[in-house]
Amino acid sequence: MTALRPIFATALLVAIASLASAQPVEELATPAGAGAMTPFVFAGRNALLLSWLEPVPDTKETALRFAIYRAGRWSVPRTVMQRSDFFVNWADFPSIVEDANGTLFAHWLQKSGNSTYAYDVRVAISNDRGATWSAPILLNRDGKKDEHGFVTLAPLPAGGVGATWLDGRNMVEGKEEGDMTVRYATIDAAGVIRSDVQLDNRTCECCTTGMAIAGGHPVIAYRDRSPEEIRDIAVIRQTANGWSKPRPLHNDGWKIAGCPVNGPQLDARGKRVAAAWFSAAGEHGRAYVAFSDNAGETFGAAIVIDDGTPIGRMDVAMLDGETAIVTWSEQTAGGAELRARRVPRNGKPTPSVKVADSSAARAAGFARIAVLGQDVYVAWTEQNAATKRVHVSRVRL
Repeated sequence: MTALRPIFATALLVAIASLASAQPVEELATPAGAGAMTPFVFAGRNALLLSWLEPVPDTKETALRFAIYRAGRWSVPRTVMQRSDFFVNWADFPSIVEDANGTLFAHWLQKSGNSTYAYDVRVAISNDRGATWSAPILLNRDGKKDEHGFVTLAPLPAGGVGATWLDGRNMVEGKEEGDMTVRYATIDAAGVIRSDVQLDNRTCECCTTGMAIAGGHPVIAYRDRSPEEIRDIAVIRQTANGWSKPRPLHNDGWKIAGCPVNGPQLDARGKRVAAAWFSAAGEHGRAYVAFSDNAGETFGAAIVIDDGTPIGRMDVAMLDGETAIVTWSEQTAGGAELRARRVPRNGKPTPSVKVADSSAARAAGFARIAVLGQDVYVAWTEQNAATKRVHVSRVRL
């Protein structure tokens, strides 16, 4: 037994050293080309989908491209759509998701008029894993040359997707005046749009929407706008009896005369929902997470997850039924960092982990995350003096 002790001690020291050197963040090579931006990640049934916008060399066109990550390798990138009239924006960007039957749905924004914020939402569908795509369909069918965007697509249990978006059909055409609304509709694999309904007739104008399917029904979060310019996060949910009335996720009391471009995000496992959002009520920025145990009908206490100087730009994903991972942008002396943290539903958040150095500038955009198996994937845009670049990291917390 005595002779085995040195061998055991050596093995133990090697194991400890290995654990100490293990890095929680591993950057992956990405297939996105030079100048790529606005990445979006989605965890499909057995693979990760990454989409992004990329300038087409020697043209004035932009391409919506995507690749699939499976078994440690990226597929060859494919182009969904390539045009010269995409609406390209740091905060309002395309996505690709997979429904319960393996059908892919892609959305993007396309200019509809000469004014800056005249654009529509277009959707294309693929039934062959992205080898071919349908002709684009128009999601907003009001015919107004105004803003329609900040779309969230969520796969429905029986196939197809729910879509929620900000819709400017009630605004003064060609001007940034009037009330923005939030809408919802479903899209099936044949491209048929149903259940198109207005959910709120006055919302913040340009904050991202969030949506998750909880207990079989959509739960939607967005930044509301009261007559007194209180712009807190509202939640609305579909029930067996129809849509609920909007209700505050948390009474932050953030009064601000303009849109902060900093919307909420949701994710769900079963009936449990995690919500993440930013507020600067009282001129003090805070980043929060809260959990619901009843499909978004009510939420528990707001949990502060930032490190003291958050910029916001948040995302959240459920690791399992008890824990979420949240990402956000935190201001630093040198600029900003993209950070991540595990948040247990009934416990103390773990220490934050730096995913990457970032920037407080708008060009850094919004990081997006997805959980596939036991791994968390984070995608973001790096902006430097020369170009933009899309990054993806695998994070283990």
